[in-house]
Amino acid sequence: MSTDRPRARARLRDDLRFFRRWLADPKTTGSIVPTSWTMAQKMASVADPASPHPVLELGPGTGIVTRAILARGVAPARIVSLEYAPNFVERLRADFPGVDVVQGDAFDLRNSLGRHAGSTFDCAISSLPLLNFPMEKRIALMEDLLDRVAPGRPVIQFTYGLAPSVPRGRGSYSVERHAVVLRNVPPAHLWIYRRPA
Repeated sequence: MSTDRPRARARLRDDLRFFRRWLADPKTTGSIVPTSWTMAQKMASVADPASPHPVLELGPGTGIVTRAILARGVAPARIVSLEYAPNFVERLRADFPGVDVVQGDAFDLRNSLGRHAGSTFDCAISSLPLLNFPMEKRIALMEDLLDRVAPGRPVIQFTYGLAPSVPRGRGSYSVERHAVVLRNVPPAHLWIYRRPA
């Protein structure tokens, strides 16, 4: 019982921080509550702990997907987390000291990634609320991400809609459903994008 209370308090703090961020900027936050642990694990499942390449995480927010990537066995030094909101960046750096948390705009990866701009990534795990952005920006981001991951490796993206947020036939990639996560508020669909190896 003593270990449950600190976890519950930490979860409540994360929920409140996330809700305040949503109130301040709903377009870039996308939901009033953070991702569930079940969804975080499904998203992190695409990362290869044995890969020599780092994992690129977009929109880590309160860090639940970051935690799931670490639980999958990816070393902290192999995770690059790109977050837009300064208050989340500060908290993520405190909570995950070994992870390279970068503040920046995912729609401008060349400038935002800094020293990682030329890196090849094992995969990209995106918690960005893409449905809040124009289709042209979504397609350009997906093409940019796929240029940065190793050939054949995935970019995973969630959506609260029934269709992928970057639809099939709009770029040089395939799209397949990875999972439907009912244990999330709201329920989410996870989609994998990739180019042939």
